[in-house]
Amino acid sequence: MLAYYSDHFVLPLPEGHKFPMAKYSRLRERVLAEGIVAPEDLIEAPAAAWDDLRLVHDPAYVDAVAAGTVPSEVQRRIGFPWSPHMVERARRSVGATIAAAHAALDHGMAANLAGGTHHAFADRGEGFCVFNDVAVAARVLQRDHHARRIAVVDLDVHQGNGTAAIFAGDPSVFTFSMHGAQNFPFRKEVSSLDVPLADGTGDEEYLAALRTHLPAVLNGHQPDFVFYLAGADPYEGDRLGRLKMSIDGLRQRDEIVIGACRQAGLPLAISMSGGYAPDIDAIVTIHANTIRAAVRSLIGV
Repeated sequence: MLAYYSDHFVLPLPEGHKFPMAKYSRLRERVLAEGIVAPEDLIEAPAAAWDDLRLVHDPAYVDAVAAGTVPSEVQRRIGFPWSPHMVERARRSVGATIAAAHAALDHGMAANLAGGTHHAFADRGEGFCVFNDVAVAARVLQRDHHARRIAVVDLDVHQGNGTAAIFAGDPSVFTFSMHGAQNFPFRKEVSSLDVPLADGTGDEEYLAALRTHLPAVLNGHQPDFVFYLAGADPYEGDRLGRLKMSIDGLRQRDEIVIGACRQAGLPLAISMSGGYAPDIDAIVTIHANTIRAAVRSLIGV
């Protein structure tokens, strides 16, 4: 299975900043060390073209990011200070998901070892998200006539508010979000299907809800392509998650989504999305398990 990474995910952050950037390099090391992905199948992410970004994002916002003229209020909402390195990172995060989507068309499944920047709106970023990688990749597939109907399965613990807003009123893209009801963003957008979860939701309740709603999404919308945001932040040890899922429960979650898409014959592009546990090794294990589940499904194990 092809997986896309970037060496541009280490940013100079303000002192005391808690975003776990180290998980990206550690995940790349883990999938290689454990033989989950072969070295020749791990590919450096290209930067998304500016015109591709403009398929989703307002040209004025894209130009401001490129030129470093993003208003200070928007920078605060993003959570990163502007820098040329930040711009490169943001473009490659999107580029990796576009590349994974193209690879999934050919191979059935592919992954971005980062991505899942679902809090970015058309006209602004927020919540550590500059551009919305899945939204841009979806529009690229539609523009190039590779997919007509798309489903976004967002299982990050935080609602994909930017994605929901971008595709609001567009029947060609179904946005499905299972997220903490009382968690960020505190003002939710309206997805095609929102499944809010109470604080403390554990494996049994979570997986039962997923098994109930996922077939309805795939059978009802009948997509010809699926994007999956496999957040690690529903984990019980996540400092921002507020749910109580185990690492094994999250592995089962991945197997349910991947298995359903494989059974339906749907190409699937996976992004890692959030993960904020103080134990970075736990985050990396959860994400590595997602990639392992995908590889095993492809080879029929």
